[in-house]
Amino acid sequence: MQSALNTFGLNRRQGLQLGLLGLGGLGVGGLGLTLPDLLHADQHSPVRATADSCVLLFLNGGPSHLDMWDMKPDAPDGIRGEFKPIASSLPGYSVSEHLPHLAQWMHRSLVVRSMHHSVNNSHAAAVYASLTGHDRGEIGGGARPDDHPSLGSVLSRLRPVSRQVFPHVHLPYITKEGAGGPPQPGFFGGILGRATDPLFVLKNPNEPDFRIPELSPSTEVSEERLSRRRDLMSLLGEPPTAGTAGGEMLAMQERALDILTSAQTQRAFRLTEEAADVRERYGRNIYGQSVLLARRLVEAGTRVVTISWAPDANATWDTHGSNFRSLQNTLLPQLDLAAASLIGDLHERGLLDRTLVAIFGDFGRTPKINANNGGRDHWNFCYSLMLVGGGLKGGLIYGSSDKIGAFPNSNPLVPGDIIATIYQALGVSHEAEIYDSQNRPHRLVPAGVVQADFFA
Repeated sequence: MQSALNTFGLNRRQGLQLGLLGLGGLGVGGLGLTLPDLLHADQHSPVRATADSCVLLFLNGGPSHLDMWDMKPDAPDGIRGEFKPIASSLPGYSVSEHLPHLAQWMHRSLVVRSMHHSVNNSHAAAVYASLTGHDRGEIGGGARPDDHPSLGSVLSRLRPVSRQVFPHVHLPYITKEGAGGPPQPGFFGGILGRATDPLFVLKNPNEPDFRIPELSPSTEVSEERLSRRRDLMSLLGEPPTAGTAGGEMLAMQERALDILTSAQTQRAFRLTEEAADVRERYGRNIYGQSVLLARRLVEAGTRVVTISWAPDANATWDTHGSNFRSLQNTLLPQLDLAAASLIGDLHERGLLDRTLVAIFGDFGRTPKINANNGGRDHWNFCYSLMLVGGGLKGGLIYGSSDKIGAFPNSNPLVPGDIIATIYQALGVSHEAEIYDSQNRPHRLVPAGVVQADFFA
């Protein structure tokens, strides 16, 4: 049988690029992922889904809840911060003055102000807990093959999508645990295997020449030639069947050919088709254009798009120093434009009811402002997050914190509760068992309760 590279019309250089694109330098065996490795999926959906897709804006590093969703204007100096609250579209609820566009969508949003977990020092462990619901305390370190899988990896396995699209896409960075450190856990397939890793798009979609050449057959391979290769594959034996290695490989190879010749997949990455004013509305920066690309991928049929908002854990939302300057000048304006444009476009296109937009990070920031040019430090004891669409209630402000935003005052929740609820919305039971390569069972979310009150 031809090699995978030759079968898909890719030369060795392109194959290596695709491998790096898929694995992002994790370095677990071989050349990295080939295109078929990304395409394995099983049929399984035990609960009724209220959402078909999810866009996760992960504010990597820990966004300040006190300066965004849970402001304390009556708190003492040294706690309340520099920003003023503004009224939102939800009567009686205020947000930061630097979120004016998101403020107009609070009547459609669900904000939780009573989150907490056990990890305060290690970003890696906090990210892992926030994304998977598996709270391992302060045990940090990079991603490992025995990690529990990401949301997108689970969905790509249990709720597969059309053969013409990628089930799970991650952009624009594989966030490292500190500059030069290992990749953070929680974004990969882990025990489900490398075949469920997302497609990592690590190029800047704000660049004028942005494209993903690795997803196109080489120029010397015509569609007719690809079609002949598909016919040749069909002559190799019986149609692919699940449960056999050869059948699984043939099925993945056919899926790869479908993607290489899929107009809807190729078109999703063509940001130049968007009007200039739309691109400006999302923000002409790497994150704004990544969010715009996320919308296009969802429209094309991708199940989960994850945006990790930092090249490394300390680069953006980890505002130990200059918290207010960073939020005011860069972080909040970029988030405000991109997230509000995404929500608005999904609503206008009739997609918001079936698309869950989740905005959260690994923890919050300290109530007490430090002396490092007005910074806030890590704070896992209380933080906030925002969920929109996907069959969840709009205009629900759930839980509360105490007078200074230090601890939950009512209805405390842990990450497992949120992840379990997101799985429920996407049609997967959080009590489901998933199996590793040794066929050992693992409960999907070990400690978490679906929040039934969140659903419309």
